[in-house]
Amino acid sequence: LNLARMNMILHNVGIGQQNFRNGNTLDDDWPTEEPTNFDMVLMNPPYSAKWSASAAFLDDSRFAAYGKLPPKSRADLAFLLHGYYHLRTDGAMAIVLPHGVLFRGGAEATIRQKLLENGAIDTVIGLPENLFFNTSIPTTIIILRKDRENRDVLFIDASKEFSKIRNQNLMNEEHIDKIIETYKKREFVDKLAYVAEFDEIIENDYNLNIPRYVDTFEEPEPIDVVQLSKDIQDIDQELEQQKA
Repeated sequence: LNLARMNMILHNVGIGQQNFRNGNTLDDDWPTEEPTNFDMVLMNPPYSAKWSASAAFLDDSRFAAYGKLPPKSRADLAFLLHGYYHLRTDGAMAIVLPHGVLFRGGAEATIRQKLLENGAIDTVIGLPENLFFNTSIPTTIIILRKDRENRDVLFIDASKEFSKIRNQNLMNEEHIDKIIETYKKREFVDKLAYVAEFDEIIENDYNLNIPRYVDTFEEPEPIDVVQLSKDIQDIDQELEQQKA
């Protein structure tokens, strides 16, 4: 609890604005005696954590509309659906998750399809690897809304937007500002951003893997065959001279 309070203070959230509850978010949900719909939901849950996935949750209002539950071995989408349920109709949600939620099959694919059909998924942002101290894997920020009229999805590949500090990658203000501006403009940017219409997402079988939409391939530099041949000859001559 003290660590959570310190985190809030570091993010300029005063003591009077803090309201903590310690419990099992998925099993017990939010206390019913408190407000449960929020203007903004920010989540960074434990990645691929295990949870009960009890069949009883199919009657839980957080999960019932999706027909299936996230698997016991990966609660990623359970956290997402929990946060999304508690979002106000005009609010916005951002959650950090591993990339697997964008393309894994089974129950997760069913849930992902339902979210996309509802227009819930607004933006998918790919982050650099080795960004967090507790994991080296690349992660994604998924932004969700409830009041969208469209079902398109903005993809931003920010995996190269970082500075390397020793063994850790760091996103500074310049990188963050670039992502925010790209998000606001919501338009195609070569090697960086792409707006996929819903029909295209259907064609991709509701797979949201970022490389399917943002082409970051870089053409290799053309090889000067004549110069390469000359360089090889020069090396051969140098080797012969050393042998002599």
